[in-house]
Amino acid sequence: MTREYPKHPIVGVAAVVLRDGQVLLVQRGREPAKGLWGLPGGMLELGETLAEGVRREVLEECGIEIEVGPLVGVFEPMQRDGDGRLRYHYVVLDYLARYVGGELRAADDADDARWVELDALERLPMLDETRAIIRRAAE
Repeated sequence: MTREYPKHPIVGVAAVVLRDGQVLLVQRGREPAKGLWGLPGGMLELGETLAEGVRREVLEECGIEIEVGPLVGVFEPMQRDGDGRLRYHYVVLDYLARYVGGELRAADDADDARWVELDALERLPMLDETRAIIRRAAE
């Protein structure tokens, strides 16, 4: 399925990985959120459970092994082009996750990856919805 101008919404998964007062974030390397900081995640693959998808995406983007916990939010980003046509449409399921191991590194479609103090979220360019989901998960 094509990401741009899809025929149906694309199912995505992401993880809120918390550790010692910090959250794992990635800087997106491609559209629709290129340059913004967000939760590690991506598209669910055919035949993959939600938890499998979350684990795979975090490992691919960050080199981090996680244990997937409960669903903490649903995010529905949509973006239209100049003609009003729907260019991107995702339904992203965000899960709380626990760090298990691994050395942090940015890979796959992430330009950067880092552990960020929860009180520093306002200083990074990111969607307000992302900040809200991180705060909800941290409570």
